[in-house]
Amino acid sequence: MAANKGMVAGSHKRNEFVMIQHDGDAPAAAKPAKSVNGQVCQICGDTVGVSATGDVFVACNECAFPVCRPCYEYERKEGNQCCPQCKTRYKRQKGCPRVQGDEEEEDVDDIDNEFNYEQGNGKGPGWQLHGQGDDADLSSSARHEPHHRIPRLTSGQQMSGEIPDASPDRHSIRSPTSSYVDPSVPVPVRIVDPSKDLNSYGLNSVDWKERVESWRVKQDKNMMQVTNKYPEARGGDMEGTGSNGEDMQMVDDARLPLSRVVPIPSNQLNLYRIVIILRLIILCFFFQYRVTHPVRDAYGLWLVSVICEVWFALSWLLDQFPKWHPINRETYLDRLALRYDREGEPSQLAPIDVFVSTVDPLKEPPLITANTVLSILAVDYPVDKVSCYVSDDGSAMLTFEALSETAEFARKWVPFCKKHNIEPRAPEFYFAQKIDYLKDKIQPSFVKERRAMKREYEEFKVRINALVAKAQKVPEEGWTMADGTAWPGNNTRDHPGMIQVFLGHSGGLDTDGNELPRLVYVSREKRPGFQHHKKAGAMNALIRVSAVLTNGAYLLNVDCDHYFNSSKALREAMCFMMDPALGRKTCYVQFPQRFDGIDLHDRYANRNIVFFDINMKGLDGIQGPVYVGTGCCFNRQALYGYDPVLTEADLEPNIVVKSCCGRRKKKNKSYMDSQSRIMKRTESSAPIFNMEDIEEGIEGYEDERSVLMSQRKLEKRFGQSPIFIASTFMTQGGIPPSTNPASLLKEAIHVISCGYEDKTEWGKEIGWIYGSVTEDILTGFKMHARGWQSIYCMPPRPCFKGSAPINLSDRLNQVLRWALGSVEILLSRHCPIWYGYNGRLKLLERLAYINTIVYPITSIPLIAYCVLPAICLLTNKFIIPEISNYAGMFFILLFASIFATGILELRWSGVGIEDWWRNEQFWVIGGTSAHLFAVFQGLLKVLAGIDTNFTVTSKASDEDGDFAELYVFKWTSLLIPPTTVLVINLVGMVAGISYAINSGYQSWGPLFGKLFFSIWVILHLYPFLKGLMGRQNRTPTIVIVWSILLASIFSLLWVKIDPFISPTQRAVALGQCGVNC
Repeated sequence: MAANKGMVAGSHKRNEFVMIQHDGDAPAAAKPAKSVNGQVCQICGDTVGVSATGDVFVACNECAFPVCRPCYEYERKEGNQCCPQCKTRYKRQKGCPRVQGDEEEEDVDDIDNEFNYEQGNGKGPGWQLHGQGDDADLSSSARHEPHHRIPRLTSGQQMSGEIPDASPDRHSIRSPTSSYVDPSVPVPVRIVDPSKDLNSYGLNSVDWKERVESWRVKQDKNMMQVTNKYPEARGGDMEGTGSNGEDMQMVDDARLPLSRVVPIPSNQLNLYRIVIILRLIILCFFFQYRVTHPVRDAYGLWLVSVICEVWFALSWLLDQFPKWHPINRETYLDRLALRYDREGEPSQLAPIDVFVSTVDPLKEPPLITANTVLSILAVDYPVDKVSCYVSDDGSAMLTFEALSETAEFARKWVPFCKKHNIEPRAPEFYFAQKIDYLKDKIQPSFVKERRAMKREYEEFKVRINALVAKAQKVPEEGWTMADGTAWPGNNTRDHPGMIQVFLGHSGGLDTDGNELPRLVYVSREKRPGFQHHKKAGAMNALIRVSAVLTNGAYLLNVDCDHYFNSSKALREAMCFMMDPALGRKTCYVQFPQRFDGIDLHDRYANRNIVFFDINMKGLDGIQGPVYVGTGCCFNRQALYGYDPVLTEADLEPNIVVKSCCGRRKKKNKSYMDSQSRIMKRTESSAPIFNMEDIEEGIEGYEDERSVLMSQRKLEKRFGQSPIFIASTFMTQGGIPPSTNPASLLKEAIHVISCGYEDKTEWGKEIGWIYGSVTEDILTGFKMHARGWQSIYCMPPRPCFKGSAPINLSDRLNQVLRWALGSVEILLSRHCPIWYGYNGRLKLLERLAYINTIVYPITSIPLIAYCVLPAICLLTNKFIIPEISNYAGMFFILLFASIFATGILELRWSGVGIEDWWRNEQFWVIGGTSAHLFAVFQGLLKVLAGIDTNFTVTSKASDEDGDFAELYVFKWTSLLIPPTTVLVINLVGMVAGISYAINSGYQSWGPLFGKLFFSIWVILHLYPFLKGLMGRQNRTPTIVIVWSILLASIFSLLWVKIDPFISPTQRAVALGQCGVNC
C-alpha cells in the first residue's frame, strides 16, 4: 500500500474491503502489470527486457539477479558462465546458442514450466517449501466465499509502503501478469534445493549450519593462502571476506564471537554462595527450636507466627536459588558490523519488525507515543531492514491523526539525528537533557540546525496538543476524516480492521532525499460477541499482519511510552540473535527497563532495580530471564511454536538429575526424537513443528490425500491464510510469495479479522499466550518449556527508557494488575508447578517461574505477621518464649545471615543500599494491599467467573511541576488494608507503653522485643504513610474514617473474645472459683 495514499479498511467476515483516500488523492489511470518490469541490468545499465513469451527475462533461476539478454549471452560465451551474485552456472535459455558445458546438463531450464506444480514426476508433489514436504498446498480449502475482483489500490503504480512487485533484492518472486491475485488460488512457490544456501534464492534467508561451515572453510582457505604467500592472496579481494588479503586483523576480527559472558568475580560469588548455605543451615536450627518450644499461654499467636515463618522461608528459597549463578554479558558491535554490515557492501543484517502498542490516547498521550515512534524511525539500522507497526487497540482517530503528523515530522527529525549522531533520538527527551549538548560536536552548522529543529519540534507539539484538545469532546455524529468520510472506528467495540502505511521504502523520503523505515498504522477488527484477549490479542494481530507485509525475521515490542534511549538497541540484540552459536536456540533478548521522571529517592520503588539488576542477572546464568512485556526482541520462529535447534550438550540432564539418577546409559525416546528433529532442521532451513501429528503427515506425502491432510493441519494451526502460512517457512524473514499489493492488503485485513483465530492454535501454542492479564510471563514460560533460552542484554547505556506511575494509587493499581496475572497463571493449566515436565525447562528456571506466580499469596501471611506485634502489645503476650543463651545465638546468626546475604548481593550486582531498602519497603506495602486484593480477585474470577477489567496505567506528562503527580491523592480501596495495619500498630505501641508504665520497670524488658517488631512494620510502611499525607501533610478524611472504624471493630472483637486467656483465669477475673481453685 502506498504511503499516505489512503487507509485500507475492511472485514473478512462481511466481505468488505474499501480504500479511503485522503484529500487531493485522485485515482490515476490503471497501468498494465507489465509496466513494472523496468528492471535494470546490473552489468550494462540497460533494461532487462522480456523473453519470447512476454515475461520478464530471468537469466539465473537461482537468485534472479537482473541481467539483460546480451550480457547473459556474452557472459556465457566469453565470461565464466556464472551468475555474478550467486556464482551458479548459467543454464541455457530457449533460443540461445549452446556453449561448452551445456551438454552436461541433464535437463533444459524452462521458465514456462517453473511453477507448474500439477505435473508429477514420480517423486511426490511437484512443489515444496524449502525442501520440506509437510507444507502441501497452502491455499485455504475452507474459504468458499466468492472473491470479487477488486481494483489495485495503487492504480498500477509502485509506491512506498508496498511490497514491491520486483526489486533488485527480491528477484526470485515473479510478478503475476494480472493486477489481482485470488487468495483462493494456491500460492506459487519455487522448487528450491534444500542443500543450497537459501540466500541465493533471493529470500534473505541463511541456513545456519551451511552458512557457518562454508564461511569457516573460506576463512581457513584465505589464512592458508596468506601464510604460504600465494600470489592469489597478494592482490584483489579474498574470497568470502570482501576485504584485502593484507589486512589480516580484519579477518581475525570477523571470526571472533559477537558477545561474551562476563562472570562475576569468584571471590565475591563463592562467598555469596557460602553465606546462602550457612543461612539455610541456620534456618533449619531456627525452625527446630521454634517447633519444639511452643508458647503455651499464647498458643494461637505462636502457631500463626510459625506458619507465617515457614511460608517466608519457602518464598526465600524460591527467590534465592535462581540467583545461584549470576552472569554479565558484553557485546561487540564492531564485530557485528564487520561481519554483516561492511561499508560499501549490501547490509546482511536481518530485517526487524518493531511493534508499538497503545489503547487509550487520553491515558497514553499521543505526544509520548510520537516520541517512541520517532526514536524507532531514527534508529541506527539499515532503513530497508526496519518496519514500525503501531497497534491502536482503541481505534482512536486521535492516534491516527497524531501518527500522520509524526510521519511528517520524521522527514526532518531523522536526518538531523543521523547527521549529528545525537542520543537519545526521542525529541522530547533530547531537548530536555540538562547536559552540554555541544560535547563531541564538530560540525559548525550544528548549533543553527539544532535551534531550527527545536523550533520545528515545538510547532509539532502545538499541532499534537491541538488534536488532543479537539478530541476532548466527541461529536454526536462521530468523527469524520479530512475528506468527509466517517471514521471507521467511531464505535470502539464494533469496527472493521484498518491499515494505513504512512512511510515506506520508496516514497517515504526525508528532507535529504534518503529513504525512511516503513511506518504502518494497524487497528484490528472488533465485533460484539468475540473475545479479543486485550493486549495479547493485539500483539498476535501484529505478528500476522507484519508477516504478510514485511515478515521480518525478528520482532521487537515496546510499550508506547518506552522510547529507544540508544540508537544501537537493534544492533545490541542482533549480537545475540545473529550469532551462529546462540541464535539457533535464543527465543528472545530481554533488555532492562529504565525510567524517566521518577523522584530522586524513588519512594515507591518504581525503578525495580533489585529485580532488573539482581534477579534477572541470576536467571541469565540458568536458562534466561523472564519476559517482562516490553523492550524485548523475539525470534519469530519461537513465537510460531517451533522447537529450538539444540546440541547434544543442551539436551543433557541437569546437574540435579545427574546427581540423583546418574548418567543415562540408554537414550530415551524424547532424546531420540530431539536428535531426529535436529537432523531434519540441519538438512533443511525450514523449521519443523513440534506437533507430532504434523510430523506424521510428512511421512505420508505420496498421494493427494496426505497433502490435503497436511494442508488442513497447517490451517488448523496457523489459520486459513495461505500467504501467512507460506511466510512461516521463511526462517530468516522475507516477504510472502506474492507481490500483488491488492492481494497482500486484502490478506492483511483478513489476518486481523476478529474471527481469524477461531479453532486455531493462536494464544494456546502460538504467539502471545492467552489466559492472563500478564501475558508476558506466560509467553516466556511456554518458550522456555520448549527448550528455548533467553538472553539478558544490559549495555552501559540503557537501550530503552519509559515512564512509570509515581503516584501512590496508580502504582498500587499497576502492581495489582501484575499480581492478578500471576494468580491467574497459578490457577490455570499453565502453572509452572505442574506444567511442562515433558519439556526442557531447567529446575532452577522452574523455581523462578513458581516464585513469579506464587508471590501474591505471601500477602496473607504477611498481613498476619504485621498485625501480630500489635496483638502482642495489646494482650501482653509474645510469640516467642523466654529463650536461653544457646537459642539466642541462633536468632542472632539468622539476622546476621539475612543482612550478609543482602550486602553480598549488593556487592556483586552494584545495586545501592537505598534501592535495596526501597524494594524491601514496597514489598511490604504491595503485599498488604495490591497482592491481597489480587488473590481474592483471582479466586473470584476462577471460581465465580467474575472478570476484572483491564486498567491502563496513566502515562500523563508532568506539566504542573517536578513530581507534582507524586503528591496527588486518588482514592482507591487498595489504601485501606495498609492504613489499618498502621493504625493497629500505633494503637498497640501506645497500649504497650502504657501497660509498662503501670506495671513497673520489670515489664520494660519484654516490651522492647514487642516494640521492635511494631517499629519494623511502621518503618516498612513509612513511604505509604508519606503518600497518604500528601504535599500538605493532610490525610484524606475518608481514609482516616475507614481505618479507625476497622481498627476499632477489630479491637472490640478481640477484647470480647479474648482467646488467649484460659477458662480458669477468666473465672478468677470474674470472681468465681471452681474445684481446682
